[in-house]
Amino acid sequence: MGGGKRDSIAFAALTVFAVVMYTIPSEWIPALGPLRLAFVSSIIAASFMLVRRLGKREPFYFDGARGIALIAFGLLCYASASWSIVPEISRDAALEILKLVAIYLTMVNVITTPRRLVIFASAMVLSSIVTSWHVIDWYYSGQPLVEGFRARWLGVYMDPNHMAMDIGLVVPLAVASIARRGSPWWLRIAAIAAVILAVSSVVVSHSRGGFIGLVLAMGLWVFLEKSRRWITLTITACVAIGLVLCAPKTFWERNETLEDFQEDASAMGRVHAWEVGAKMNRDHPLLGVGIGAFVYNWPFYAPPDAHQAFVAHNVYLSVVGELGWLGLMLFLVFTGGAAGGALAATRDAEIGWLANGLVAAVCGYVVCSLFSGYTVSAHFYVLFGLAACADRIVRFGAAKQTALARPAHTPGPGAAAATPPSAPAWEL
Repeated sequence: MGGGKRDSIAFAALTVFAVVMYTIPSEWIPALGPLRLAFVSSIIAASFMLVRRLGKREPFYFDGARGIALIAFGLLCYASASWSIVPEISRDAALEILKLVAIYLTMVNVITTPRRLVIFASAMVLSSIVTSWHVIDWYYSGQPLVEGFRARWLGVYMDPNHMAMDIGLVVPLAVASIARRGSPWWLRIAAIAAVILAVSSVVVSHSRGGFIGLVLAMGLWVFLEKSRRWITLTITACVAIGLVLCAPKTFWERNETLEDFQEDASAMGRVHAWEVGAKMNRDHPLLGVGIGAFVYNWPFYAPPDAHQAFVAHNVYLSVVGELGWLGLMLFLVFTGGAAGGALAATRDAEIGWLANGLVAAVCGYVVCSLFSGYTVSAHFYVLFGLAACADRIVRFGAAKQTALARPAHTPGPGAAAATPPSAPAWEL
């Protein structure tokens, strides 16, 4: 089996992972449970990628400072079990994060062409249709709702906030495909369906953070997408009108409670969680209390009126509380580097349209993470992995063009003639 074939298999397995991440078939098809499709597909992708690198003696790409920071972050998570009051919990959380680090590194080593970037992003958009459909069906079919009115689904989507931010991130990617002049008609139709269902899912989740993140993401996409402004404004207007007309009364009522957050148990739970996180960081400033140990340290720091333990409800506060300033610094280098790379890619003529959607999705997701952050989330690392892939593709293309534009020089006696650089086989 040639190196190119191995790399194609790695990309196919990686795409399957993205599909499984959204469709979670093992949760609603019991026979698939023992197969562990997400784990197996990720192992296949990483294995074939490594075999290709070793067989061809090609260097492994660590993705520069942001990749090194992410690796160090994962190792810090694992080390934190040694000072955590719940070492088993911290060790399990660290292992999950290390798996996601491996997924990220596999992505930046395999998604190395514009075509692969588009296929992977499209797979996420199309797969989200399954998730959104089940969320909406759950809401209208009489299934038990969170707090009596908030829709959810299964697995990681049992939390309405997590579900809203994970589904909402595909909306900027989908509208980017709709607005793109070269998108095939079937993809545009599917993307339109994905947008309608995703927005509906965010609405029935009644997630205030998810709604705010979605609005900001769409606004940023309109600002970035300047080539076809009338189309972007039309798409955004349709989404807004549909939201106003179709949102249930409970959706607007819940958003109005932000004005009186002192009387809202959910909002006050966030306030208490932020206070607890700040106190944790005060006592453990450098290394934190250990990954996954936030709720277990709650009784030591919570105010007297905070009777129920909550997660941090802010991914950055969660990191600084559990891993200290060192963990937060590594996390910021990783997330900031990926977001900045995607922003730089928006200027590219070939994939700038998709980079616009990625930047909007990243910013919307970060805003959601300020209200409902999850350190251990596959969607988080996959989204930032796509942003990093866009950056790498653009930078490699620019370096290749620069090398080809250099004036040829006449080789000296006995020297081999210079040949223009060519892309590695996996770039083709």
